[in-house]
Amino acid sequence: MKEKLKIVTIGGGSSYTPELIEGFIKRYDKLPVTELWLVDIEEGKSKLEITAALARRMLEKANVPIELHTTLDRREALKDADFVTTQMRIGQLDARILDERIPLSHGMLGQETNGAGGLFKGLRTIPVILDICKDIQELCPNAWMINFTNPVGMVTEAVLRYGVHKKVIGLCNVPIGMEEGIADILKTDRKNFFTTFAGLNHMVYANHVYKDGVDVIDEVMGKWGVQSVKNIKAMEWDSNFIKALGVIPCPYHRYFYMAKENLEDELEKYAQHGTRAEQVRQIETELFELYKNPDLAEKPKQLEQRGGAFYSDAACNLICSIYNDTRDVQVVDTMNRGAIGFLGYDQAVEVSCVITKEGPVPMAVGDLPDSVKGLIQQIKSFEIAGAKAAVTGDYYTALMAMMINPLCASQRDARIVLDELLEAHKKYLPQFFGDWKG
Repeated sequence: MKEKLKIVTIGGGSSYTPELIEGFIKRYDKLPVTELWLVDIEEGKSKLEITAALARRMLEKANVPIELHTTLDRREALKDADFVTTQMRIGQLDARILDERIPLSHGMLGQETNGAGGLFKGLRTIPVILDICKDIQELCPNAWMINFTNPVGMVTEAVLRYGVHKKVIGLCNVPIGMEEGIADILKTDRKNFFTTFAGLNHMVYANHVYKDGVDVIDEVMGKWGVQSVKNIKAMEWDSNFIKALGVIPCPYHRYFYMAKENLEDELEKYAQHGTRAEQVRQIETELFELYKNPDLAEKPKQLEQRGGAFYSDAACNLICSIYNDTRDVQVVDTMNRGAIGFLGYDQAVEVSCVITKEGPVPMAVGDLPDSVKGLIQQIKSFEIAGAKAAVTGDYYTALMAMMINPLCASQRDARIVLDELLEAHKKYLPQFFGDWKG
């Protein structure tokens, strides 16, 4: 076991980085990070400098001897790294605003990981992630890449299918948030029960909740109610629907099971220039003003409004468990390997896994009911088509990906929205502008 660890965070200027720093500080006795590199691009240089200054104050206050470096040269940072985390937004928040507003202008949901917006974030992100994989394979081939960049499911699928470096694990904080909701219902701590999860990223279900050796999922389903996350409007689940479903849905399922209500809410926000992306831009402006304060030496409470709660727990627990070969159970995105029987062996899934020094080992957590299999398979087809479109730059594959997704239901509008988003993001989608004539 190495006594010194080098970790590289690509997208180091992200407002989420203080979460990560806090996580490494809390676990320093178990995870001896001696070298941490924060990497960004020229457009993110200012945020990188602000975030790094706060990170150094946090490390100094905690008296933790982690050597912090910043760079705009990814390859310089990656040499001999042990872990690489990715948390980036190609095109920054301006691109996300377009992802949301252009579909909504045609009465179609625009969202960061779902529907047309999720597809285009994937189209911009996947080529960059695959380039990073090439650098990792060359400069630190033994490193695990821990990807927090959305759409996590589609990105993980793309790396498993097309990447030269396949030691990738996708990560999301949603299952931890769901467990916190279950803990509230059971009036106990998370350590006092065990939940199994299966599905896809942002389409994961809890199918068992074991407490004192008994599966209490029926009790939890009957009280599931309003559990949500910061970036999704809290709409109450109908207990009869949850009982009929037979499993506990995640907050993002509202986009599919409450599609009409969510679209109405998003259209209202669109009219008032208050989409989630526009809210996030305001939150980030305020956060970076806080980060500039030379007296601030801890993660500010306001960061929870960004939707990143539990990020450090998810990312740092995963890295710590791989390093220490703890063999505990965590929910991650990885190759299925037969864990979910109705999905392909080599497809990316989000499932409870035993975390070992060799990476995640998916658990056979039991079957999911027929009530959810069709939707999961549909979204998996969407992820596969989206990943292929990102790699090939094929217009028709991108169009088909949109039409597979149930949130892009209109053939006419899907083509219009596809064309407008391609033109809006042309700078970040060179793969589509070779032979494409429209």
